[in-house]
Amino acid sequence: METTIALIAHNSRKTDLLNWAKNHRNKLKDHRLVGTTNTAKLLSEMLDIKVDGFGHGPSGGDILLAAKILQGEIDKVIFFIDAETPHGHEHDIQTLIRTAVINNIPIALNRASADLVILED
Repeated sequence: METTIALIAHNSRKTDLLNWAKNHRNKLKDHRLVGTTNTAKLLSEMLDIKVDGFGHGPSGGDILLAAKILQGEIDKVIFFIDAETPHGHEHDIQTLIRTAVINNIPIALNRASADLVILED
């Protein structure tokens, strides 16, 4: 069964996610990957792996991802968050995190937890 992993990052953490994904590229390419529009485009172009985009985070992308979790379309979430900067869509971010937790979907919010989530396979 193919595992679907969502890869997303706040703007200030996109480089961190890119570097993390580069280190785990061989593992990631064996999964279906999705992400918010800008993150998906960055990862696809820089790592030559297919990441399907589905919406811009601040414009409802986090809520779209929460909906995909509720529909059973997401198996894992890796979300490199910027916890030091307030975000106008903070409520959407919390909804996404809460949805993953309630639905028992592994969600990594930093590099250390992302390492554990990807090595779980």
